Amino acid sequence: MPGSRGPRRDTRGIVDAPELFTHVRFRRREPAPALRPYLEHYWLIDWDLREPYASHLVPHPSVNLVFERYAGCGDEDAGFAEVSGIGLELFTQKLEGRGRVCGVQFRPGGFRPFAPDRPVSDWTGRRVPAAEVFTPPAPPSAVLDPGQEDARVAALDAYLLALGPEPDPQAERAMALVDLVRTDRTVRRVGELARSEGLSARSLQRLFATYVGVGPKWVILRYRIHEALERAESDPAVDWAGLAADLGYSDQAHLVRDFTATVGVPPTVLGAR
Repeated sequence: MPGSRGPRRDTRGIVDAPELFTHVRFRRREPAPALRPYLEHYWLIDWDLREPYASHLVPHPSVNLVFERYAGCGDEDAGFAEVSGIGLELFTQKLEGRGRVCGVQFRPGGFRPFAPDRPVSDWTGRRVPAAEVFTPPAPPSAVLDPGQEDARVAALDAYLLALGPEPDPQAERAMALVDLVRTDRTVRRVGELARSEGLSARSLQRLFATYVGVGPKWVILRYRIHEALERAESDPAVDWAGLAADLGYSDQAHLVRDFTATVGVPPTVLGAR
């Protein structure tokens, strides 16, 4: 099974990350060793705002388990836990007052060993109470109450370890394929990816639907848009025609259309900030 690389340090997927970090305290933490094959990382956010702020995220092809407590969440005292399937559109969250979120980002393909009874595509585009997915239910107070960050991480470890994920060779295969898409720019076509694995395109689609939650074409596109977003925000002089070619687009206009449809604004708007 693929090993841990430690929490990512990039900000891919976060729209205007510097602005977000002026409003919230954001950290990534590594899970217990036995959980690292299945999880990307934990992500912890706390805020105390005088004025409301809206955060925006281009979601990763990952399922998240999220423990939340904030004004307007429905149960501010106890908090709540939900499973957030892969988001297909730009995710916007309005933050105000004081709040705390402790999240678990599963590796693409790494969620199903914790919930093996249903294909991961059943959760795509949905946010459902964690009690509908896991037995025993996730305890929000155990995760959200501790003042010390290490104690919150320990509570996440304890809960997920108690769920007892079962090793699954097909989950390992799906995770490895998504890692390949994420790290290798030359992976541009579903047919090429399927042939490299000795699979038919249909078999690859079934594998992704069952273990990742979206199709391989969607994953390829999403990671390319993440890279384009990072470039747009870090380099106002980016060569969009050259980047489009690097990412496997037929032309710059196609990249700009996909970017604008996903992020909500053209890349030139972000680069001008």
